Amino acid sequence: MKYADIDKNKTAFIFELDDVIYPEKDYLYQVYYLFASLLEYTELIDAKETTNLMINTYTTKGKEFVFENLKEVLHIDEKFRNNFNNLLDTVKLPLKLLVYKDILNLLQEIVVDRKKVFIVTNGNPAQQLNKIKQTEWHGLEPYLIAYFADETFPKPEPDVINLLIKDHDLRRRDILMIENSEADRLCAEVCGIDCINVQEFL
Repeated sequence: MKYADIDKNKTAFIFELDDVIYPEKDYLYQVYYLFASLLEYTELIDAKETTNLMINTYTTKGKEFVFENLKEVLHIDEKFRNNFNNLLDTVKLPLKLLVYKDILNLLQEIVVDRKKVFIVTNGNPAQQLNKIKQTEWHGLEPYLIAYFADETFPKPEPDVINLLIKDHDLRRRDILMIENSEADRLCAEVCGIDCINVQEFL
């Protein structure tokens, strides 16, 4: 699907951030590499082994289990949890995050057509903002309006979308959400707005 295939009456587009605009692993893997380097420096644990373990845990169990698995397998001290969480929220990445090519084209066409682009993202607001700041937007930054759902209630709760609609005087029928999760789909359904899975564009 391309921008030309979308209903012309849509005037506002809502995107999640992780795995919709860019691959979340591009952020997390850089954090894992830097944290592994810290452990190598302080605890003399091989950084490559640590990085590989973290990536393997992420791909097989999920990001929520990465630190716990490190503790279990490599006997990492609990005191490093704060270092890890702080790195996740505030890291200065060696490499900028790159928007999916087809999504970048879509965003550019929306902006050229003078329509609104919103990023409405679940997750720790500090971490999500850090991701946005370190993404290569190709000049799109002035046209992006971000809402952090966790500042009200995470999706699928509709609060953040209802706030967005009120803030920008939008009609529900004019909005399209680009989603990648059950939470987004349920949120769109509850809010009475249309949605399309991001895979339709990739």
